Amino acid sequence: MNDFFDEQTFKKVDFTQTKIAKGEYDNCVFINCNFEQIHASNIQFLECEFINCNFSNTIVTNTSFKDAVFKNCKMIGVKFHECATFLLSFQFNNCQLSFASFYNLKIPFTNFKDCNLESADFSEANLTSAVFENCNLQKAVFENTILEKANLSTAYNYNIQPDKNKLKSAIFSKQHIEGLLLNYQIKLVE
Repeated sequence: MNDFFDEQTFKKVDFTQTKIAKGEYDNCVFINCNFEQIHASNIQFLECEFINCNFSNTIVTNTSFKDAVFKNCKMIGVKFHECATFLLSFQFNNCQLSFASFYNLKIPFTNFKDCNLESADFSEANLTSAVFENCNLQKAVFENTILEKANLSTAYNYNIQPDKNKLKSAIFSKQHIEGLLLNYQIKLVE
């Protein structure tokens, strides 16, 4: 039988030492918690907030994140593409998301603010109207990605090939336009 947690706050819990209870967490707040490399599979996080947590290499197979908010979290290598996709939605603020995988996810309107998304995989993902505010996208993979109406005006270090992605009405800054042209070996001059 799964447990149910409602509007609880978890502070400085090291889930590598104390096993996380399987179940549903509604409107809970996790502060300075360690989820690193644990099995957080088959857990439901509904409208939860994670602040200063370590999720690096956490296994999230069939985990539900509905309206989850991550702030100042370390989430290196998380395979979000293994999450339960029904009502999947989250926001990231000042998070370390290097090597995270969003492969084939439908996550329109997702906000990434001040995040390091170095080598993240967005292949086949639907990121319609997503916002990448002041995000480092160095070596991030965009292939057959839907970025229509997405805002990348303050994103940087990206390499996005217009002929391999859907970019209709996406917003880019002139300052970082070379990120759309790198593979074409075009030189820009002023």
